[in-house]
Amino acid sequence: MEPYPIPPGGGHGDPPPLTGVRPEILASWQRSQSIGINRQEAALPIEEDLDPDSRLIRAAAPVLDRLCRRFSGVPVTVALADARANIVGRWGDPAGLKLMDAASLVQGANVDERFMGTSSVSMVLSTRAPFVVVGHEHFLHDLKELTCMAAPVCDPVGGTVQGAVNLSVPQALADPGMALVLQNATEHIGERLLELSTARELELMRSFRRASERGGSSRLALGPGELFRLGGPAPPLAPQERLMLLERAVELISATGEAYAEVPLAGSRVAVLRRRELRHGDAEGAAVEASFEGNPGAGTRGPATAVAPDGRHVPLLTPPTEAVGTEAPGSTAKPHATGPTDAWLLLVGEPGVGQVATEARRRLSLLNEAGTRLGTTLDMRRTVEELAKIAVPRFADLVVVDLVESALADDELPPERLRPDAALRRVAVWAGEDSRDTPIGGLDEPVDYPSGSPQARCLETGQPVTDSVLTAALPEHPADRVHPLGLLGEGTHSYLGAPLSARGSVLGLAGFYRRGRTRPYEQDDLTLASELAARAAISVDNARRYRREHHASLVLQRSLLPHALPRLSAVDLASRYLPADARVGVGGDWFDAIPLSGMRVALVVGDVPGNGLQAAATMGRLRTAVRTLAGQDLLPEEVLAHLDDLVSRTPDESADAQDPATGATCLYAVYDPVSCRCTAARAGHPPPALLAPDGEARVIDLPSGPPLGLGGIQPYESATVDLPAGSLLALYTDGLLKESRGYGDTDARTGQLLASLSRAGPEPEDVCDRITGTLLPGGPHDDVALLLARVHALPEDRVASWEFPSDSSVVTRARALTRAQLAVWGMSELDFNAGLVVSELVTNAVRYGGQGPVGLRLLRDDTLICEVSDRSNTSPRIRRAAMTEEGGRGLFLVAQFTKSWGVRFMPQGKTVWAEQAPQSARPAPETDEQALLDMFDDPG
Repeated sequence: MEPYPIPPGGGHGDPPPLTGVRPEILASWQRSQSIGINRQEAALPIEEDLDPDSRLIRAAAPVLDRLCRRFSGVPVTVALADARANIVGRWGDPAGLKLMDAASLVQGANVDERFMGTSSVSMVLSTRAPFVVVGHEHFLHDLKELTCMAAPVCDPVGGTVQGAVNLSVPQALADPGMALVLQNATEHIGERLLELSTARELELMRSFRRASERGGSSRLALGPGELFRLGGPAPPLAPQERLMLLERAVELISATGEAYAEVPLAGSRVAVLRRRELRHGDAEGAAVEASFEGNPGAGTRGPATAVAPDGRHVPLLTPPTEAVGTEAPGSTAKPHATGPTDAWLLLVGEPGVGQVATEARRRLSLLNEAGTRLGTTLDMRRTVEELAKIAVPRFADLVVVDLVESALADDELPPERLRPDAALRRVAVWAGEDSRDTPIGGLDEPVDYPSGSPQARCLETGQPVTDSVLTAALPEHPADRVHPLGLLGEGTHSYLGAPLSARGSVLGLAGFYRRGRTRPYEQDDLTLASELAARAAISVDNARRYRREHHASLVLQRSLLPHALPRLSAVDLASRYLPADARVGVGGDWFDAIPLSGMRVALVVGDVPGNGLQAAATMGRLRTAVRTLAGQDLLPEEVLAHLDDLVSRTPDESADAQDPATGATCLYAVYDPVSCRCTAARAGHPPPALLAPDGEARVIDLPSGPPLGLGGIQPYESATVDLPAGSLLALYTDGLLKESRGYGDTDARTGQLLASLSRAGPEPEDVCDRITGTLLPGGPHDDVALLLARVHALPEDRVASWEFPSDSSVVTRARALTRAQLAVWGMSELDFNAGLVVSELVTNAVRYGGQGPVGLRLLRDDTLICEVSDRSNTSPRIRRAAMTEEGGRGLFLVAQFTKSWGVRFMPQGKTVWAEQAPQSARPAPETDEQALLDMFDDPG
C-alpha cells in the first residue's frame, strides 16, 4: 500500500523539492498537495467561540509567560493550540507576533495540516510526540525563515493530549537547547492541569457540604465495604458486591443521558444507583447514590456520610427535591420501592476522570481477552486474524496486519529493526462483521510503505507511532476491490502502528485505525497496542518456530525414508507414509525394502516412540543399522537381536540416560522367490497380514518378541511360512489401527484391514489407497507406515543347480555345466567371466569347505547370479598375496569380473555368491593386465 503518493497536478504554487527533506516531512507535503493547499497563502478557518478562561489556558498562561521572559531579547514567539489545532493563546516578541498576523496565525486560527499544510503543531497532534520543523521544511512560503519547535501538552490523568505549544525562532538563531526548555515547559503545564483537576474535585466536595441536612445519620465505609446506620443494623456488602457497585458508579459518572442503574446482589437484593449532576463554578461533575430495595435497616432519611478510604466523612446527597443546585435541569426522578429507603453516596467525580477509569478497565479487559484468545492455534494467519477481531470495535474501527515475507516463508528473520525495503505481505484486514463479505484489495498480496509514512517509521524505529492518514491520498484500486481504509469512509483518520516484535526480531506490523479524528490515539493507547502486538508477536513466532521444526522434522524423516522403492523381480512394492497432523508432529515410523543376495528381498517396518526431530533422527539411525545388518545376510531374529543390543547400550555407561530408541518396534521379513518362503521376526510390532491368491485374508502368526531395548527378557524367534505366487503381504505400524481417541478395538480394526485387503484390486497402489481410505477416512491420528508386497516365484527354467563331491576334479565339470546353461539362456557372452568366477569359487569350496558336498546354483534375472555352497562356516576374505605365493588371488579376480559378491551363512555351512551383469546391460571394461599384476605386487 502506498498511502501518500504524489497525485498529478495536485496542490498550488511551486512543487516542493524532493531532496534534503526528511521522509516524514515529505509525506506530509504530499498529503498537503493532494488536498490542494495553496503554499503562497493558506486559508485558515477561524474559531470565534473560544473559552478565554479554559482549564488549558489557565494552566499554561503562567508557564508560557515565564518561558517568554527566559528568551527575553531573542525574537521568539510562543503559540498555544488546543487538541483541535486551534490557536488559543500567543506570547512573545511584537515583531514575531506581527509576522504571525501576516501569516493568518491569529487567535482562533486552525493550524491543522488540512488547512495549513506541514507545520510543527500539526505534526505533534498527529504523532503525539515533540517535533521540529526547520525553515525549508515548512509547506507555506511565509514560514521558510523560521524554525518551529512544538511539544504536546498531556493530561497526567489518562495521558490524553490536551494541546500543543509551538516556539518559533528565526532559523539562524535556533538552538537545540530551546526544544528541551520547551518540553520542560509543557511537562510543567501538565502538572498544573493535575493541580487544577484536584481543585475542581475539592469544589465539588464543598457542594456536598452545603447540601441541606435532616435528622439521623448513615454512612458507607468504602474501605471495608460495610454499611452502618446509627441506631439500627444494615445489610453488609461483600467485597465483590462493593467492587461491582463502584465499577458501575464509574460508568454512570462517565455516561451521558444515563441516570439510573440496577445491580443485582446476593440474597435477591437489588441496589439502585442514581446519578446526580453537580456544578460548582466551572467545575462540572456527578455523584452516584446507592439505594437498597428491601433493606431491613431502612429508616427515616437524614444527613448521612460516606467514609472514604482516607478516613474523610463525606455528607450524602439530599433527595432531589430538596438538594440545592445538585439536580440536572429537566431530569426526572425514578420512583423508589414502597417504604422509606436510605441512600448512600458511592462516588463523586468529573466525567472525564470517570471515563479514564472506565477506559483503563476496558483496556485490562481487552488484554485479558487477548491472553486467552491469542496463540490458541499454531497458525500464524489465524493468530493475526484473532488480534484484529479482538481489537475491533473496542480499540479500533479497522485493523490491518502485515507480516514479513521471510516469516511466512520460515526463513531466518533479520535481527532487531527492519530495513526500509523489507518485503511485507498483508495477511489480515478486519473492520467488524459488516466487512466480512467485502472484497478487500491487497489482501494476501505484497505491500510496500514509502519512506516517511507512519508505517515505515514504525518498522524502522521498532517503536509504536501515531499519526493521521488521509483517504484522499490513497492510490486507486480495482473497481471490484475496496482499499482497507475505504472501509472507514472519506476523510482523515487516526492511525496507530505497532511492530510485531518477538525475541529481538520484527515479524510484521499491526495497524490500528479509528474513524475520523474525534478519538485520536493517546499515550495509554500506545502502551496497550504495544502489549497487544507483543502478545500476538510471541504467538506468531511460536507458530513460525513450530512450523519450521515440524517442517524440518518432516523433511528429515522423508529424507531418511526410501525416496523410491526398488524395482525387483521377486516382489511388486507399494507404500504409504502418512504423518500425523501438525498438532501431534512428525513421528518415527519407517519402512524399507532391501534387495538381498539370491534375488531375495528384506521387508522392514518400524516405529520409534515419540514425535519431532529426535524421533525422526532415531528412526534414521535404526534404519541405517537395519540396512547394515541386512547387508550381512543375517537371519531375521539375528537382525533384531543386534538392534536390541544397539539400543540397550546407553551413550554413557556411567549415566542413567536411556536411548531414545528404547521401546521402538520392528518387523523384519525375508522373502525368497526361489523357494517361495518368507521368514519373519518381530520386536513388539503388529504381525503382518496376508492375502492369499484364493482371496482369503489372515494375520500371519509370528512369535512375539519384546520391543527394542528390552530384549533381555526373552530371545527373538522367527517363523517361516510358504507364500504362493501372487500372495499380497501387508506390513504396517500400529498407527493404522488407532482410532481418533488414540486407541481402539484392535481386533475390530484388524478385521477392517483384512476386509480391505480381500476387497482390493490387483494393483498394490490401489490396495494402499483402499486401506488408508477405509481405516483412516479423516486422516491419521498417529504416524502410519504401510508397505505392501505382492510376491512372485522365480520360474523353474531360470534356476539351475548341481551338487558335486568335494574333489578338485569337479572344477572342470562345473565350468562346463555353467557354459552349457548359459548357452541355453542365451547368455554366452558371459562364458569367460562366468567360467572364471565358477572355477575360483568351486576351487575355494573344495580346498577350504570341509568334507561335505559342494553345491552350485545359477539364477537368471536381469543379471546372472552364481552361488557356491559348502559345509564350512569360515568366511572368505580378500587379502594381498605376495609375489612368491601361488594362491590368494582368486577373490581379487572374482571382484574384478563381477558386479558384486558376498557371503551368507546358513544353519549348516555358507554360500558365496557373485552377480554379473550381461554385456547388453553393463558394458564390460577392457581388462587392464598391468593393473591386475599391480594388485599382487609385494608391498615390500
